Amino acid sequence: MSSTFVLLHGAGSDSWYWHLVAPELDRAGHDIIALDLPVDDDSCGLAEYVATVADAVGARNDLAVVAQSMAAFTAPVFAASAPVNLLVLVAPMVPSPGETAGAWWADTGQPEAARQYALSEGRDPDKPFDPFEVFLHDVDAAVIAGSAEHARTQADRPFSDPWPLAQWPDIPTRCVVGKRDRLFPLRFQRRVVRERLGITPDEIDTGHLPALARPTELATLILDYAAHPGRR
Repeated sequence: MSSTFVLLHGAGSDSWYWHLVAPELDRAGHDIIALDLPVDDDSCGLAEYVATVADAVGARNDLAVVAQSMAAFTAPVFAASAPVNLLVLVAPMVPSPGETAGAWWADTGQPEAARQYALSEGRDPDKPFDPFEVFLHDVDAAVIAGSAEHARTQADRPFSDPWPLAQWPDIPTRCVVGKRDRLFPLRFQRRVVRERLGITPDEIDTGHLPALARPTELATLILDYAAHPGRR
């Protein structure tokens, strides 16, 4: 059975993030909607992000929503009122009711987790933030070269909006995390996903951007989830 995959990128990015995964899903016979969220528009908050998804989807049904990183705040809000059969979270910021994306970091203990992981790898946790070191350390050089024109300045506005749901929607939800994610380290993600969703994430040998570093492996997992949406 074919589905429509709605692919949501993370902060400071655009739909190009999915350009290596989308063809794999298309070859399996699924429709693809990879859209650009208004990440660089400071007039847009969480409600506008959700509306952007709804506008792109239109009247389609049998949806599977795949959300990278910060898009985990947007995906379940959209899914709660749309014909979504599956949510897939990739290296996600899993929200809790009433939490803002700005508060999420301290609420979950992410800064200390990232600091300890940096020390375990022999990196200096106090050096200035380096996106290449944190995000692209396991991405092929040719893909890195193509990524430059797709980096966007993330606006602050959506970080101040409380997550509006009282609970996670009653939709089959799967999660993929990276074993070498330097932003959201593995042990940290296992804990947060277990505490907030009650599920165990699947793990692949990658950093924070598996759709760029391990697209085939990620697509294989997504397709398996779509084939067995109720299985955990």
